[in-house]
Amino acid sequence: MRNEALLILLDGLRHLQNPPTFAFMASTFCYSLSLPPISNPRSLNKVQLLPTNLHTPNPFSRPMSTIRSPLIRASNSSSSTSVQDEARKPSEEAMSIDNLRRFVNLNVGNWQGSFFQFDTVGNLLHKVNTKLAASSYGEGELISLIQTLYIKQAPSSSSFSELDDEVEWAEYKIKETNMFTVDKYQQIGFFPNEKAFSLRYQTAGMLETVLRQGVLGDDDTGEESPKNLKLPSRRPAIVCESCLHSLEKDMRVRAFHIMDPKGIIEMIVIFLEERGDGAVLPPALDNNVENTDRIVPFLGTWKGHSVTKRSGVYGSTTAEADTVATLEMDDKGQVIQGITSTSAAGDATTNVPWTGIKSDNLITFNGGYQMTLLPGGMYMGCPCDVGNNVAESLSFHLEFCWLEGPAKRQRLIRTYDVEGQAVSTTYFYETRM
Repeated sequence: MRNEALLILLDGLRHLQNPPTFAFMASTFCYSLSLPPISNPRSLNKVQLLPTNLHTPNPFSRPMSTIRSPLIRASNSSSSTSVQDEARKPSEEAMSIDNLRRFVNLNVGNWQGSFFQFDTVGNLLHKVNTKLAASSYGEGELISLIQTLYIKQAPSSSSFSELDDEVEWAEYKIKETNMFTVDKYQQIGFFPNEKAFSLRYQTAGMLETVLRQGVLGDDDTGEESPKNLKLPSRRPAIVCESCLHSLEKDMRVRAFHIMDPKGIIEMIVIFLEERGDGAVLPPALDNNVENTDRIVPFLGTWKGHSVTKRSGVYGSTTAEADTVATLEMDDKGQVIQGITSTSAAGDATTNVPWTGIKSDNLITFNGGYQMTLLPGGMYMGCPCDVGNNVAESLSFHLEFCWLEGPAKRQRLIRTYDVEGQAVSTTYFYETRM
């Protein structure tokens, strides 16, 4: 069985020995969204942004281009390339196994937390208490992460006795993470030193279970559209998780973009979790501090550094840059954002201005990009309609920002190609100037 497992892993990873190449800078693909005016969406039939069955590879995706070795004389190009590939395999394999081990260790433990569901304009819909137990087994290339999510069930409307009020926890087994799934299905973007990662889910089954058990409990009749409960689509175009760890304590935020089958954001989900046994009360996101505009903490000038990596456990750094971001708003609600990015070598600088309008907790920028402001010093960004990007053969990105304190923040940007495949992830650490 061990040999068969190794053969399966090696077969699934063979195509990853040469990851795709990117020639653009982080600032360019992260922020250069000077899109044409939005027209009527075209049909999306030609592209399925993401597969929705974990056990079936995406039949619509095309193989991505691979890095080519520098041109060598025709007489020995084949043999030289083969020798180079053989020499590169041990280091690449060791790096990928180490990254997977560090990813597993980052997640192992008992996480006490809360689940928050928001609508697309930042209104809190539901809050559910959760626990996550994560452990590992195996070694080397066979190491796997096993996770079980426990959901505090909503009390039944038919409860009459004190015994019925006893807390019950529903259990949900999250699919195993291993060397095969982390590249082929999850397309992970992992930053071990920064304790940050971004990955995809191919269905929203876990999130639907949390909502059904945590909001309806035993009163759930299984209907597809329960009254007073917004559930994610059964076949979402994109389910993207972005995770940032606290810079001060053993706490993390896992933020989810959920796009409907047409490529339009349908809800935002946040898990706020702290690692440790016993009673842990993570900071609440719904402790409304009225009279405080959610945009205020983000205003001003932020200076920092970005690192971009290809997707996958083999993902290597493709670009680093120094960044300066400014955000201003006038008394009419017009928002002006400026992004300046300078390559680590100092040989390229990109300036990207954005303008938009703020309405309550939603900022809509010219060109079809929106930013939803959330409590707790967070915001989520995404295209207003991914379908327009697909129709115009434009790449797009999703963004999650967490401002843990008044003077420092972290951001993750997940970039997709026109077929909905995650090609890279960029991590930012910034401080207020």
